[in-house]
Amino acid sequence: MLSELIGLVYDAALDPALWPRALEQTCRFVGGSSGNLFWHDAATEESAVLHLFNDEPHYTKLYFEKYIPLNPCFPAAAFCDAGHVYGSTDLVPFDEMVETRFYEEWMKPQGIIDLVAANLEKGATSSSIIAVRMHESDGLVDTDNRRRLGLIVPHFQRAVSIGRLFDQSKSAQAVLTQTLDNVSAAVFLVGPNGRLVFTNAPGRAVLDEAALLTERNGLLFAVAPDAQRALREACLAAENGNAAMDGGGPIPLATLQGGWFANVLPLTSGNRQRTVALHSAVAAVFVRRTSPASPPPLEALAKMYKLTASEIRVIDAVMKVSGVKALAEALGLTQATVKTHLHNVFRKTGTARQSELVKLIAGVEPPARE
Repeated sequence: MLSELIGLVYDAALDPALWPRALEQTCRFVGGSSGNLFWHDAATEESAVLHLFNDEPHYTKLYFEKYIPLNPCFPAAAFCDAGHVYGSTDLVPFDEMVETRFYEEWMKPQGIIDLVAANLEKGATSSSIIAVRMHESDGLVDTDNRRRLGLIVPHFQRAVSIGRLFDQSKSAQAVLTQTLDNVSAAVFLVGPNGRLVFTNAPGRAVLDEAALLTERNGLLFAVAPDAQRALREACLAAENGNAAMDGGGPIPLATLQGGWFANVLPLTSGNRQRTVALHSAVAAVFVRRTSPASPPPLEALAKMYKLTASEIRVIDAVMKVSGVKALAEALGLTQATVKTHLHNVFRKTGTARQSELVKLIAGVEPPARE
């Protein structure tokens, strides 16, 4: 079942019409009842769904029109590292969740009690997310649900990347060049024997520097001997149509400055065979550095003071409204709950007023503790 699901995820990357089916199989494998791929921007409180399975259209519409600001999992969920699997109850305890308007008005009517999710890509304030919702019959997220989603998250991450590379309605080289050059990762399409078929702009910069990868007689080579052996084996497996290599583990290219890694995605099975016909490629090689950009102030503050998801929401709201009553209305919480969270935030950060919190998140030095 896992092998079939992985293949379907990669096929959906090239044929978006398959995503609902891939999400259905994901829910069955993980143990949930509905799922979606979506992105969320914590700074603007904007969100958009990319693909859905077994959703309630009325409540999906309500979520985007009314309930996004009331979702107690954000902005904390956007701060989770890419690839990290979490449940909503990891962020907000269930007994606290049921006290929110979001639960009472949006989750409860649908029978949703939890979800297990992971950020596939993480920007400064926004994330693309795979989420599997747990209904009352599924129970709360457990260790096995997390383990199962963790098995397929790396494949979703690579599929989301590869899905942006190819426009199946246009096969002209100019279109391919423009699309690939807009991808931040260095991308190399390789044919049989490691022959370079295409290199995007970031990839050409990597080759010019010749510190990680080089081109020799039209072939792609890794500079480090161990990396070259691993790269050669991965490309050979892709060329031979080895399905077991789908989304194989990252290949270390360098360990300095955060580390550089290559991932090899075979293009020789399922719907991906069309890519071979179009571009004479057997694999796509992605090269990225693992060190993240500096976190935005709210995320940095959350990590520095070990704030809970609910406390993060309160600080975020303090930047927009003032006063306990206004905070309670904005967050969909009772005033008593807001006061409790504010008290905890003041205690953890060494502040005493909402105005001091505003200065703290704006980058002013934290107040001296007595």
